[in-house]
Amino acid sequence: MFSPRLAAASLSGQSDAVWAKQAAPHVGCAILGGVALDEATRSAARDLRDRDRDEFLPADPIAFVDDQLTALDAVGVLPGVNVRSATLDPIAEAAAVCADHDALLEINAHCRQAEMCAADAGESLLKDGERLCEQVAAAANAGATVSVKVRTEVPGVELPGLSARLVDTGADVIHVDAMDSESVVGDVVEAVPEAFVVANNGVRDRETVFEYLEYGADAVSVGRPSTDPAVLRRVREAVEAYFADTRSGAEVSPDA
Repeated sequence: MFSPRLAAASLSGQSDAVWAKQAAPHVGCAILGGVALDEATRSAARDLRDRDRDEFLPADPIAFVDDQLTALDAVGVLPGVNVRSATLDPIAEAAAVCADHDALLEINAHCRQAEMCAADAGESLLKDGERLCEQVAAAANAGATVSVKVRTEVPGVELPGLSARLVDTGADVIHVDAMDSESVVGDVVEAVPEAFVVANNGVRDRETVFEYLEYGADAVSVGRPSTDPAVLRRVREAVEAYFADTRSGAEVSPDA
């Protein structure tokens, strides 16, 4: 899906086209956002900003997505946009824009901020699989390649089974924040062999890269350190070393 198999993961209020261009020499994919699309999530984003969190709050979020992706048309990375919405129409609109730019549309079922969950977006969607599947279907029907950003350790959520439902509905990518349950990445990979699984959380060096890839992840992503070229360079080198070794049939070792 992208090469090198390293993505820069979205950071709310920070991951824009300028950020993606800075990461581009090291990554195969850069996911912008998160972008709040509808009034419920935009209200939540305003509340988050009022308590000093970074948020994108353009006057027209769909036009913002289009403008940001236009700025990346010739950059040479696979772009994506992480979006948050409690309603389906904005998801479909944003997905159509992403399709026009050959970009991923990533549905945020990951944000655990109380304001966003109260708006029926973010992590709350993990607890309501039917609604999350409806968002995936809306994006897929609009022609986009669909990623879903999820997290482990959500009470009552059996992530491998939910991931299978999402893929059946139209998701192409499952982007897993493993938290402190790294082995769940392997469970998700086993549940959705046809999907592209990206592992996230604590990816900093060869050891963490090899751990996730040995669980079967197709790629890894870097979040907070995505503004640090030294970290991105180190992670890219580890990713390339892992896949070079597996292609050659050599035994891979995180300590090499």
